[in-house]
Amino acid sequence: MFCAAAVLACLAVPTATTAQASAPRRVVVSYHSTSELAALDARVVRRIPALHSAVVEARGPISGQAPVLRRALTVDTPALARTYRPGVAWEWQWDAARVGDVPDSVLRAAGGVKIAVIDSGADLRAPDIAHKSPATWSVLSRSPRVADVLGHGTFVSSLAAGSIDDGVGIAGFGGDAKLLVVQAIDRNGYITDVDEAAGIVYAVKHGAKVINLSIGGSQTSPIEQRAIRYAASHGVLLVAAAGNEYQQGNQVEYPAALLQPVGSRGRDGIGLAVGATTMDGTRADFSNTGTYLSLAAPGDNVFAAESADSDWPHAQPPWASPGYYGWASGTSFASPEVAGAAALVWGANPGLTARQVAEVLKQSASGGTWNPQLGWGSLDAAAAVRLAQATRGDGLHSARYEPRPIHSSPPS
Repeated sequence: MFCAAAVLACLAVPTATTAQASAPRRVVVSYHSTSELAALDARVVRRIPALHSAVVEARGPISGQAPVLRRALTVDTPALARTYRPGVAWEWQWDAARVGDVPDSVLRAAGGVKIAVIDSGADLRAPDIAHKSPATWSVLSRSPRVADVLGHGTFVSSLAAGSIDDGVGIAGFGGDAKLLVVQAIDRNGYITDVDEAAGIVYAVKHGAKVINLSIGGSQTSPIEQRAIRYAASHGVLLVAAAGNEYQQGNQVEYPAALLQPVGSRGRDGIGLAVGATTMDGTRADFSNTGTYLSLAAPGDNVFAAESADSDWPHAQPPWASPGYYGWASGTSFASPEVAGAAALVWGANPGLTARQVAEVLKQSASGGTWNPQLGWGSLDAAAAVRLAQATRGDGLHSARYEPRPIHSSPPS
């Protein structure tokens, strides 16, 4: 989201296809609460199908746009190497968000932060994920088995916290951040609010400082709100996809609108709602807009690791590397990039609170002023790290948690 890296040329990749991936949809439930989230009488009242599997052709080059030139890399990942045009990497989003300008010391310091990805699981054989030796838990099977048949969770996990020094594949935005994979989306792309809440509570209780939620739907429920408040009250930063429905009515998406409330215009809130940008730094045509948008990050045709168990189309990279890789589009994939950048901000300044980390990411974004298209602008990881290093929290909003009403019912 940083202006220095906003201008990129699209890569022409004739051998690859792109998955246009909408966030997996929630099954909204009603419930009768007891003193514990685990004891719920849940009833499914609505079902929204996932749209993750639609495939479109990869885009060709855009004329008149100059590539961003690279500096010498210390991160050992072949996807960051030059490819078809000078200075343009397969993993173009790394340069667009200026992660390459983050000091190595900060990439390493992020190892003190754990990112939880609540999604469809992950392919633990994918090199960029395997190298992190992630902790795993499935709220569906109540076991550590998190095999990712859907493919969504592997892609998201690699973007948030894929290894940066294993010498293969891609690099995640979180540096050395630890990874916790929580499976809550089933093989068909559905997730209930009960399972979402259970995943959030599990992540908090197992040390997550950042939770990524690449899920969405047009309704919320009390249990979702309760789980999000629970995480926020424990100092956890939640990051959620703002949604991909701009061309289908641009509806408000939850849980994103619980983190950055409707009408807030990117101010305050208890987390981050993330939109998607293209290679030239503009809003992706599918990315939702509105007063609940916090910021945006690369989300159109981004490159990441794929699950061997899914049917996502695989790219044919020129380097000799194990694993599967490809392109996909959606705010689902912009969100984990911001989650990874949050780990870098905490690595740069461990004394910041969750709300202050969110404020750093918004204040350092490329926009300068808020707008409903991109929020505070496009993610600039290097600028966020510099701001975090330069402040003790002065001028940033206090992260003291204050309970407040958060959309007890969706807008009509």
